[in-house]
Amino acid sequence: MKRLWLVLGLLLLIAARPVAAHELRPAYLDMHEAAPHQFTVLWKVPAIGEMRLALDLRLPSDCVSKAEPTTSIEGGAYLERWSTDCKGGLKGKTISINGLSSTMTDVLAHIVYADGVTEIARLKADSPSFVVAGQQTTWDVAYTYLVLGVDHIMSGFDHLLFVLALIILIHDLRRLIKTVTAFTVAHSITLAGAALGYFSLPQKPVEAAIALSIAFVASEILKSEPKQLRLSEKYPWAVAFTFGLLHGFGFAGALKEIGLPQSDVPMALLTFNLGVEVGQLMFIGAVLTLLAAARRVLRIMPYLARSAAAYAIGMTATFWLIARLAAFGN
Repeated sequence: MKRLWLVLGLLLLIAARPVAAHELRPAYLDMHEAAPHQFTVLWKVPAIGEMRLALDLRLPSDCVSKAEPTTSIEGGAYLERWSTDCKGGLKGKTISINGLSSTMTDVLAHIVYADGVTEIARLKADSPSFVVAGQQTTWDVAYTYLVLGVDHIMSGFDHLLFVLALIILIHDLRRLIKTVTAFTVAHSITLAGAALGYFSLPQKPVEAAIALSIAFVASEILKSEPKQLRLSEKYPWAVAFTFGLLHGFGFAGALKEIGLPQSDVPMALLTFNLGVEVGQLMFIGAVLTLLAAARRVLRIMPYLARSAAAYAIGMTATFWLIARLAAFGN
């Protein structure tokens, strides 16, 4: 049995390497119109050390740079900053990204015009370019942020691992629903407050605390006994609510990076949060379905399966915690 845990741990350490996480992080294009037809440009590409993803930005041909871009490596990303003069503006012209088809990432394009209008676009491997509209309807914004919310939770492995730990800890479906609801309410509060600038926490400590929250729930799974419920099992909603406040700051960090459109802040915030919830519910449904199938088809021993899952979750969370604490000095 000890060998089983050792092999499982090694596999998890390999799976949890930062390389995979960087590959899934979206690249980011931010353009602000400082004067008529003149834009400041930020091009941000996931990187590991000096190595960056091979993504190249292609602005319209009549966009002329005023100077050579300044480059830097910050927080696991390669950044280029410059100013450009786009004759006649951007409306109706095409912005494209070369190299998307050979990566596992997307690109988020965020354009802010001088009049405060914001345009958001998401470029993928099968659609690596878009025609600048110059404006967006409220429903366009809602759909874009809804999809961004779903994408964020589906690529937020730490958030999903916390939800998975809750599913394993709680045996009763009604109690699970209450717990997930508490988690939703809590992270919605801090997501909204932090995104609107009412309060904030440093992102690196938040990410470390999120990893610690996962390790805590994993330890509670291992300590649970069939005939005697622990406080975390009697009142799991309290645990979920408390840690949900932290996870909300994590969601807010991603939303701040994407940016909120000045003209439709409430709609964008609401639909991003709804997207997070939709993705979360999809994940919970998939996990419950797989667990039910595993019990019937594979006839897995419940105690053994719970213990194996708890060790796997706890070891992954501990690895993340150490890595994130080590990143404090960077």
